[in-house]
Amino acid sequence: MTENHQGANTRFVHAGQEFDPVTGAVVPPLHFSSTYAQDGIGGLRNGYEYGRGTNPTRDALQAQLAGAEFGNHAFSFSSGLAAEDSLIRAILRPGDHIVLGNDAYGGTFRLIDRVLGDWGIGNTPVNMADEAALAAAIEKNKAKLVWVETPSNPMMTITDIAKVAEIAHAGGALLVVDNTFASPFLQQPLTLGADIVVHSTTKYIGGHSDVVGGAVIVKDAALAEKIGFIQFAVGAVSGPMDAFLTTRGLKTLGVRMRAHSENAAQVAGWLRERSEVERVLYPGFEDHPGHEIAKKQMSGFGGMVSVQFNGGEAAARKIAESTKLFTLAESLGGIESLMNYPSEMTHASVKGTELAVPVNLLRLSVGIEDPADLIEDLEKAFTNL
Repeated sequence: MTENHQGANTRFVHAGQEFDPVTGAVVPPLHFSSTYAQDGIGGLRNGYEYGRGTNPTRDALQAQLAGAEFGNHAFSFSSGLAAEDSLIRAILRPGDHIVLGNDAYGGTFRLIDRVLGDWGIGNTPVNMADEAALAAAIEKNKAKLVWVETPSNPMMTITDIAKVAEIAHAGGALLVVDNTFASPFLQQPLTLGADIVVHSTTKYIGGHSDVVGGAVIVKDAALAEKIGFIQFAVGAVSGPMDAFLTTRGLKTLGVRMRAHSENAAQVAGWLRERSEVERVLYPGFEDHPGHEIAKKQMSGFGGMVSVQFNGGEAAARKIAESTKLFTLAESLGGIESLMNYPSEMTHASVKGTELAVPVNLLRLSVGIEDPADLIEDLEKAFTNL
């Protein structure tokens, strides 16, 4: 683990990135080998045996991820959902239960409810701001995991990580925090009492919309051993090139997140003044219900903005199909601005449930372009309403 006194950008650039001892190359080599020569049967060189289990490029990324989140152990997966699936199966068994936020990402809920539900894992969605309801759900179901997204996707709900950690631990549960929206630059859940951090590294950590990946970071060695075994046994690991691209992205996370955050604040402020807009969901606003908590546990408010339109579903769809710089697409967190219609895209799997997303809502991933150009793009699209 990187020294705790070092700043975020120093950790991002240097953790796991020691220069090559043979050539002195400041960028660690990209290792594509699927297998490794042994010095006699069982004579492994530095523990390397087979690519599914270990790879130097992936190991370097995992050290970097651990340093970024102040963890002791990190695991890099082929996708965010692969990371979540392996994590859950490492900890839970059929008959166990998860309490999760009632505005969780649709893919996470689909995995827990429709895939792992058939394996015997139960779930209860709750409002994480309702401390009594959370404690009651944990106690009633003897839950072993509490699952939080903060900020949440796409409703931008802020959850008090330290408070939820206290409630979860009192009930005998571990706390998982999906830190994808905030990124390790703005928020470090393990320092606030969380037991496990998960990421879709596809998003802000990769940062360039060119690599899919996921991560799990923990402090506890026994927990890490369980996760590591599942990762090795199941094999949903990131490939060497994916690990290399993710490492490269993470090195510039700090400078990118500052630009994302500054641009999002300007876009959110502009949207709030428009008569076409019903509500802007952005934790940087002082009247956002989670603003004070966000100020306490985050160093900035991030690059995500959700907006609801007075014209309902028709207005949201019209805007989504009218912008030029904001590209209508899945995903988020890249340097380019993206727009998403969650009800039919990222959250279609939760239609008809408590987690359903309003049909008049668009999710904006505000990129690092010039904010004046992004606002002009939105303004032109609004003329189509």
